[in-house]
Amino acid sequence: MSDAPDVGELTPPNRTLMGPGPSDVHPRVLRAMSTPLVGHLDPSFIEVMNEVQELMRYTFRTDNKWTIPVSGTGSASMEAAIGNLVEPGDTMLVPTNGYFGGRMESMAERAGGEVVHVDAPWGEPLDSADVQDAFDEHQPDVFGFVHAETSTGVKQPSVPELTSIAHDHDALVVADTVTSLGGVELEADDWGIDVAYSGPQKCLSCPPGASPLTLNDRAMDKVLSREEPTRSWYLDLSLLEGYWGDDRSYHHTAPITNVYAIREALRLVAEEGIEERWARHRRVAGALKAGVEAMGLGLNPEDEYWLPSLNAVLVPDGVDAGAAIDYVLDHYDLEIAGGLGALAGDIFRVGCMGHSARPENVSFLLTALGEALEAQGADVDPEAGFAAMREALNQ
Repeated sequence: MSDAPDVGELTPPNRTLMGPGPSDVHPRVLRAMSTPLVGHLDPSFIEVMNEVQELMRYTFRTDNKWTIPVSGTGSASMEAAIGNLVEPGDTMLVPTNGYFGGRMESMAERAGGEVVHVDAPWGEPLDSADVQDAFDEHQPDVFGFVHAETSTGVKQPSVPELTSIAHDHDALVVADTVTSLGGVELEADDWGIDVAYSGPQKCLSCPPGASPLTLNDRAMDKVLSREEPTRSWYLDLSLLEGYWGDDRSYHHTAPITNVYAIREALRLVAEEGIEERWARHRRVAGALKAGVEAMGLGLNPEDEYWLPSLNAVLVPDGVDAGAAIDYVLDHYDLEIAGGLGALAGDIFRVGCMGHSARPENVSFLLTALGEALEAQGADVDPEAGFAAMREALNQ
């Protein structure tokens, strides 16, 4: 047998996280994670579970009983939504305008569903007329859309129009709110969303591990009346409702520390006020937008579709995006990211989410990115960017 490995103390670098996620974790959330563990059926933890559900309903803007943190990352919440709602023989309509529409497709196919598409170019939202045409042609059972597309920096407008089309065809609506929950206006009930899933590591500024999910009664009725069980035992909502519902019966050992963390993150949302939090993200990200544009850079989406929590900054001609990303990481311990798929090499993805959505972070980002671009000879004006940023923040 080999000797014990000589592994030193964990000393990760102290980064400023302004990529597509995770965002900087709020210090109060970190403190909550250091509190003592209790059992996952301990009466004190049952109380924590109840509080998390109430706080999550507030943040989703819903009265849905079936509102829980799924034990896992945002992809687990996504798979719980799609894998429970889509049965073999069902048809799911998914978008083609970003990376995460493709992930919806993959999950629906693994659940035994047939997938059809509503098309839009990467960097543009879905057009309601195209959604209407897709419904008329395919008559899907489930419709999935991405409210805030992390790969392109596009916010889907006119959500009530899309949900109305779906409901007119007796379809259920699944919304990806991973990059919008807690940072961008979202009204799950008023907009007619049947199922919404999210992740904690974006606008909630919480480590991944317990991921928000909400279903209305209509969606849960479909889950509970399936002809055959979902293919995942772990993510089977008909079993999880026994743990997160009224009975609190054992299903799995919940990630206690992650539930503590999301409870504190959601407390911060409630203390700030959800509408005030949306406004802060618009104001701080608006200053970032003004700064990069005045510097001489563009943003990928039209202003109407601009996503405050994820800014898709266009890479100037002649600039190596990867080299610029490496520069700000190496010189400033600042994380941003490049584009995915059709936008690889064309955009920088700059997050402005949760605890990272602060004026000092925007100033830091403009300094670092401006220097990285000048190092490659790009024609940018960081001073003009700073002036525009300050003006936007003072408005």
